[in-house]
Amino acid sequence: MLVLANNQDHDGHVTRRSHPEQPARLRAALDGITEAGLTDAVQPVGPSPATTEELTRIHDPAYLQRLEAFCRTGGGDLDLDTQAASGSWTTAVDAAGAGLAAVAALEHGDADAGLVLVRPPGHHAMAGRAMGFCLLNNIAITAAALAARGERVLIVDWDVHHGNGTQAAFWDDDRVLFVSIHQDRLYPGTGHLDEMGGPTALGLTMNLPLPPGTTGDAVLRCLDQIVAPAVSRFAPTWVLVSAGFDGHRDDPLADFRLTSGDYADIATRVCAMAPAKGRTVMFLEGGYDLDALRASVGAAAAAAIGESFRPEPSSSGGTATAAVNAGVRWWRDMPGLA
Repeated sequence: MLVLANNQDHDGHVTRRSHPEQPARLRAALDGITEAGLTDAVQPVGPSPATTEELTRIHDPAYLQRLEAFCRTGGGDLDLDTQAASGSWTTAVDAAGAGLAAVAALEHGDADAGLVLVRPPGHHAMAGRAMGFCLLNNIAITAAALAARGERVLIVDWDVHHGNGTQAAFWDDDRVLFVSIHQDRLYPGTGHLDEMGGPTALGLTMNLPLPPGTTGDAVLRCLDQIVAPAVSRFAPTWVLVSAGFDGHRDDPLADFRLTSGDYADIATRVCAMAPAKGRTVMFLEGGYDLDALRASVGAAAAAAIGESFRPEPSSSGGTATAAVNAGVRWWRDMPGLA
């Protein structure tokens, strides 16, 4: 079974028609569940707004007040990339609570995994700043709530853009292992190998930047040879995933060469890092080609609950061999990390 939280029916986050982050993305993602044949396996979870306490574990209260007021007065451009509308605050607070609702449903049921299909996305949102299409950091809010009650949380961010907001939230937090596999030197320009966390959590931030042209075999090698040993040492009790699908070869905003079949493989590997069934939640982040998004969400969701849906074969033979080798050497030669 798949716990599915989404805010499509309460989506007031209206962006300009030319903006890549559109309501149509959410419709495409939900259609992917249907096309994967998972409709009967879905346990729906309704919107559940995040509380002030939950929000302020990650975000500055003054920022939250400014953002709410900005939306209430009609919204507009927050920066060159990020927009808000009059309904964006309510929608974003619902999105921020969706992961928490999925966790609660998993704990009180017998589902295999959770999937949070909401907008706006979250992994670029900083403590006091919206950016990169993101207003509130959905995955970080869920991770912080879990950590506050004593859980050890693994966050794997496979979005093609580095999850700078999530990294900043847990930079010096030894309760959270943050892993990002992303395109090197792409927006927002962060996520280098030597960004490894603060003094009390050194090594619990793991960045694996890969070049344009990366294919699925390189991502799997990163997971198997670099990430898996760190996860084994860290021993998480929950696995949260920033599941961006903008690494697909058809996506207009990046240059990886992944396929929907690769996302099935990647999801299988990452979900296997959870300590037990029902301890994985995937959060939709990027993905801006609607056909690719539809197929990739379906493939990843099916893999998360042990089903098979592979609209495309996996990819291999890309440009990332040297970068992966460098990552393997880097982490092998870093003794004494957290």
